[in-house]
Amino acid sequence: MWNVRVRASRKNGNLDLHISGAEGLYETDELAGTATAYIRRVLEHTRGIPDAIVLTFEEMQRKPAAVPLLQVRPVRNASADRAKTIISEILLDMGITKRAVTASSRVLTSLQVMRGASLITAKAGLRMEPDKKRGIRVSRLGMERAERKKLDLRPSKMQINTETVREALILASKAATCPDIIAEVCISDDPDYTTGYVASRQTGYVRIPNIKKRGAMHGGRVFFIGEDAEVDRIINYLEKKPVLLYNP
Repeated sequence: MWNVRVRASRKNGNLDLHISGAEGLYETDELAGTATAYIRRVLEHTRGIPDAIVLTFEEMQRKPAAVPLLQVRPVRNASADRAKTIISEILLDMGITKRAVTASSRVLTSLQVMRGASLITAKAGLRMEPDKKRGIRVSRLGMERAERKKLDLRPSKMQINTETVREALILASKAATCPDIIAEVCISDDPDYTTGYVASRQTGYVRIPNIKKRGAMHGGRVFFIGEDAEVDRIINYLEKKPVLLYNP
């Protein structure tokens, strides 16, 4: 299989602004169609028109591990303020401290959107990613064609029958299998996409609508980790280990 990745950005003075990115694992006969879809996607993104697009094809040299998708748990929510309460309640119930929750909120609401995710210790609320601008990427992940079709056929009431949600569920499911990760919170930086999630082995994939106000440019991803977690091991797992997700 091949890992296909795209990243689009735009220069703004000395800043390299992240516009959009996507990736997945695909068979050889899917490469051309995937490349076309990825390029169209970044050119049409609501964050703006990029002036640089990097498309990468990497053949996997080792067999990907098989990992089950998390169970999807939609919740009702009518406002961004209520969403903050829902997120806090879930995280606090998991033993994550208010200090750590506050630290994560600063990342998730910042207009300086990171390319990747932040690693925050669940007790002290310390940021542990080596590069605070780049963050940590979750890479080399996807689903086989047959499994993608199964996911597309899930009941629409689960609200996962879109490419955006499928990719988020795949990413969250890989991250949840990392032993050092306790939970994840994600808010899209797309101003027109206002559904986010909390995910973990304990809670499953909790979809939260209206997690931010429409038109808001902020967003990000945070992983809560143990105080004694080995950061290098987490990064190696998230960025380097190939994983194929399947429907349990």
